[in-house]
Amino acid sequence: MQDLTVLDHLGGQLRRLCDVVGMDPATPVQLLSELLGRHGSRPLNAPPAWPSDVSDDHTPIEFSIAYNESEPPALRILAEAFGATPGVPANALATYEFLRAQSARYGLSTSRLDAVRDLFATEHPQGDFVLWLSLVFRNGRPPEFKVYFNPELTGPENSPRVVEQALDRLGLGPAYQKMVSLAVRPGELARKDRLTFFALDLQDGPQARVKLYLSHHDARAEDVARAASVVDGVDPAQVAEFCELAGRAERFTGRPLVGSYTITQGADRPNGYSVYVPIRSYVGDDQEARERVLPLLERYRFDPAMLDKAISAVTSRPLESGVGLIAHVSLRLGPPRPGMTVYLSSEAYQVFEGVSLVR
Repeated sequence: MQDLTVLDHLGGQLRRLCDVVGMDPATPVQLLSELLGRHGSRPLNAPPAWPSDVSDDHTPIEFSIAYNESEPPALRILAEAFGATPGVPANALATYEFLRAQSARYGLSTSRLDAVRDLFATEHPQGDFVLWLSLVFRNGRPPEFKVYFNPELTGPENSPRVVEQALDRLGLGPAYQKMVSLAVRPGELARKDRLTFFALDLQDGPQARVKLYLSHHDARAEDVARAASVVDGVDPAQVAEFCELAGRAERFTGRPLVGSYTITQGADRPNGYSVYVPIRSYVGDDQEARERVLPLLERYRFDPAMLDKAISAVTSRPLESGVGLIAHVSLRLGPPRPGMTVYLSSEAYQVFEGVSLVR
């Protein structure tokens, strides 16, 4: 019997997830194959071609189910493309090549990407990546594409300057200044709030977004609630409650809480907000993670049964036997699509052993 390949494994998971959300898997699987390129044919039992930070076990793909208030759930993929010989610069070039091909196929707009690309380029990048990308599949629509730049390429201390320059070029500088005024904690704690992603939708139009991701290290739920208050219409108490129910930690000393700010053209301040709880750092195993996520889905009037179907689509292992399958859970507030998202690891290379947490 031929060895299972990386594409066999990930493609099988993706097909089953497409069944869960009721969509044709042909286009998602084709794009997955193109993303993986020659590395998709690697035997699954070989070590990862590159230690991608997309997921804890270095699988360069992460799946998620986005529950939306006003439309059916969407299926999403976060990905890192690999160069022929993987490395940080080579992987960035591979991502640009992939996007060039998709731009011709789907008519993507790269004008905003082209306007800021040079700000996220350096001969000696720091960190594990230059840019990642996401693909969003909504039933009956063409796929949507978004890129995630690493603003810490020249060091965390330089990321505010890089982000400010990028937003100035896009005409969104005032919104950034209002975000920073409230989102970053004062005094010495400011060093623990880091701009970790700068994301762009590859489309034109009034709903095309820039998203800024701020990681709050060693934070409390109320710190993130304060950071969310910069966005009109967002209830800080709701943000704090979500963090408390998902993470159940007085202080989030493991992986950080992350807030993202949506800015659209013409806005003088962020007009959407999401909070991401890295639930895998605050549970003993995936069964405990599931038991926390299900009531959150019910709380926000989403179908909890779909989560179990999605879990079964990516794994057959007992949930008590590991931790990290359910990696993050997020709450999206404000336009364009409020809702919840649950992030699922492929676990292509490793299942991490569960831990006993001291409460």
